[in-house]
Amino acid sequence: MEIIGAAALIGLAVVLAALIYGRSHRPAGSSRDEGPSVTEIDRQLSERGSDLARREESLVRREATLEQEREKLAASRVELERVLEQASGMSAARAKQVLLSEIEEQARHDAARRIRQVEEETKREAERRVRNILSVCMQRLAAGHATETTVSVVHLANDDMKGRIIGREGRNIRALENLTGVDFIIDDTPGAVVLSGFDGVRREVAKVTLEKLLQDGRIHPARIEETYYQAKSELESHIAEAGEEAVLEANVQGLHADLVKLLGRLKFRTSYGQNVLAHSIEVSQLAGMMAEELGASPKTARRSALLHDIGKAVTHEIEGPHALVGGDLARKYGESEAVAHAMESHHNEVEPQTIEAVIVQAADALSGARPGARGESLELYVKRLRDLEQLAMRHDGVDRVYAMQAGREIRVMVAPGAIDDDAATMLSYEIAREIEKKLEYPGQIKVTVIRESRAIEFAR
Repeated sequence: MEIIGAAALIGLAVVLAALIYGRSHRPAGSSRDEGPSVTEIDRQLSERGSDLARREESLVRREATLEQEREKLAASRVELERVLEQASGMSAARAKQVLLSEIEEQARHDAARRIRQVEEETKREAERRVRNILSVCMQRLAAGHATETTVSVVHLANDDMKGRIIGREGRNIRALENLTGVDFIIDDTPGAVVLSGFDGVRREVAKVTLEKLLQDGRIHPARIEETYYQAKSELESHIAEAGEEAVLEANVQGLHADLVKLLGRLKFRTSYGQNVLAHSIEVSQLAGMMAEELGASPKTARRSALLHDIGKAVTHEIEGPHALVGGDLARKYGESEAVAHAMESHHNEVEPQTIEAVIVQAADALSGARPGARGESLELYVKRLRDLEQLAMRHDGVDRVYAMQAGREIRVMVAPGAIDDDAATMLSYEIAREIEKKLEYPGQIKVTVIRESRAIEFAR
């Protein structure tokens, strides 16, 4: 209303100003009778005022009508909310809370679905990249493989030397076997003596000793003992050289001298026909390349990969899995915790916590799985797996048995109703002890007893 009154006053002021302006600027010579008179102006102003008053009244009526409509709408809204509350059985505040909860739940569902999609895409991309990295590393590392056995052959100039090696009443061969701990097999094989033994270092010492005796020509117990210690001393030097060459080839610096010697001893150790030192060098090179591709530490990866099997050099002297023994040796000789951890976790004796540890695992598996890397009699391999499964199946409560990891692990599934948790622990212990007593196998075998209960129902 105030706005309308002000507008009317402004309109009147504009009209008066126009009339005054027109009179003051009337051209010279014009007659005073030209233009409207004062009476006419008053009449026009009166008409304009009446018109503005009518408009003001109309606006007032419209505003009153709108106010009434607003009140009706508010009342209708209140009535509608009351009806809706009665129909739904809940108040407006409760309905609002339920609606917000539903919206929040839907948003969480959509977010979870999106997260799963992103995870699946990330997994596919990671697998693609892993395959690419492994293939590149395998192509870059063109290493040769030769399956080794647990026997060595010494060639003879003539078969007459066999009698001299055996000696009077077998005293020479007994002296050789007692000193070296290796079996000397002298049979009808022409021009050859076979040396058999699982310890590669002992077998190499026996081979060098016999070769020196054959060159010298004097074969008797005193000379055998002298030659044995000479060959053993020379082999120690050869072992140190082999370790230094391995360190240089793997591009690892600053190793303790005792670790270098232990590395050299791996040259005379095999695992499934694969030379352990050559395997360690290959794993080190693979781990270094994979670490560079993944942005990890190539130095730590190469170092831990080169040393990952060093526990095998002393497993006949120290009890325990070679991975854990190797980790202890690494700490003893000043290696970092990252290196020791990667060594210990390469067979999952310790859960991997670093990317370098996972890289060493992958490189170790890749080296052992390459065609031609390892060899073993298929018949013996199948027999060992069958014996493992049959041995475990003989125990009460066992449902299924699976030989895993090329016979290095067996997983025993038991019936949860027949065996409780304590009995499962005892069962794993009994199976492990029985394997130790009845079977022959390289390395160690992990026994895992799994007991689980499942409730299954189908929605139809």
